[in-house]
Amino acid sequence: MVTQARVHLFTLVLLLLVQGCQPVCVDATSETEAVLGKPMMLTCISCLKREEVKVKTRVDWYYRPRAEKDTPKIHIYMYKNDTPMEPDGPFKDRLTWIGSQDLQDVSIKIRKVTYNDSGLYECHVFRLFEFKFFSPTEYIVKNITLKVKEKASDDPTAFYSEIMMYVLLVFLTFWLLVEMVYCYRKISKSDEQAQDTAY
Repeated sequence: MVTQARVHLFTLVLLLLVQGCQPVCVDATSETEAVLGKPMMLTCISCLKREEVKVKTRVDWYYRPRAEKDTPKIHIYMYKNDTPMEPDGPFKDRLTWIGSQDLQDVSIKIRKVTYNDSGLYECHVFRLFEFKFFSPTEYIVKNITLKVKEKASDDPTAFYSEIMMYVLLVFLTFWLLVEMVYCYRKISKSDEQAQDTAY
């Protein structure tokens, strides 16, 4: 039988582990295929090494219709001084800021993708760190080459995940059934022994 002291100890250890957990920034890559007429998130994550440092962040998004270097960039979005701004152009009123409050995730979303949205997107992140005696800077550029398709391509990972889910479901159901039969037999055996000793 579990004692009350053990339960309290387990609860205390669990609380200490939960308090020690902190959110983690993961530098994920963006999807590169969009479906015509659907929303598309352009993921740009720039993790801070030390979150307690005060930092000013400016984010600029650019678009090139083709991935060639000689094609001029179009400035499509800016986030500066805690204010998102959409310059005039082909993406005016079509973009939504989905970045995080700490500005480690500086992603945007195209509300309704068209064929003209295929091309190269550049996410420029400029950070000015504020220390007492100096102010270092950091400049990061991430590129996303987007292709717009009429239909979503089949994802083999989703197919295999679905198969594994059903296999696991059948296995766990079978295991539960075996456990129930085992427990039923054990209980009925102990009842028989109790009746035998009563007579």
